Amino acid sequence: MSEKNREGKRTARERLAAEREKQKAAERRRRTLIVGASVVGVLGLAAVIGVVAANAGKDDGGENAAGPVVAPSGAQGEDALAIPVGEAGARSTLTVWEDFRCPACKNFEDTYRSTVHELTEAGKLKVEYHLATIIDGNMGGSGSRNAANAAACAQDAGKFTAYHDVLYENQPAETDDAFSDNARLLELAGKVDGLDTPAFRACVEQGTHNSWVAKSNEAFRSGGFTGTPTVLFNGKNIYQDQTMTPAKLKKMVQEAAQG
Repeated sequence: MSEKNREGKRTARERLAAEREKQKAAERRRRTLIVGASVVGVLGLAAVIGVVAANAGKDDGGENAAGPVVAPSGAQGEDALAIPVGEAGARSTLTVWEDFRCPACKNFEDTYRSTVHELTEAGKLKVEYHLATIIDGNMGGSGSRNAANAAACAQDAGKFTAYHDVLYENQPAETDDAFSDNARLLELAGKVDGLDTPAFRACVEQGTHNSWVAKSNEAFRSGGFTGTPTVLFNGKNIYQDQTMTPAKLKKMVQEAAQG
């Protein structure tokens, strides 16, 4: 074979090899573009999912319940988060932070209920009730919130005190989220004369005050309190006083009333 023929074949092989290398390079670029597009697509999808999840968290009806904050009728104090019971001119004020699922709150109510009623009815004591949902947060569920909303609905109807007492008298076990069932809350409303009305039922079932309850719980969490119940007498925490009794509370209120 002549040198010229050998050179021609070598050149042809080199051209073929170069062409194959170009094809491989093009294929590598194509794969890179596909992978890059896939990554962008995944990131884009993740961003969309993140936005949806964030928005869902705002609208979950839980502690960050969306919607306007509708305070119950007659609510007072900062951001209208206190439900008042008793005469406004009473010289003593009892500030009570409670959770309707809280066993310690039930114990406080069972122990002090009759004394508190006696003092408020005599015009010597004003009570400001603040509602929290810490058991929902600790145990899961929505009974604290739903019961608090129902109690706020009872306030709209002028029946807060009676319904508040009924809820504690019928409190389920802490691990039993029975108050999450609006049917149970409506059933208990039947124990309060005149409360079970279409307006009350709509308020309970629609969660009219859920956002207000969430705001109240946020105030509790940011208030530096250690738990429920938190009971303040004229600003002083008396629930932590191991010597406190209904008789001692009554004496303190009477002394304040005398000036």
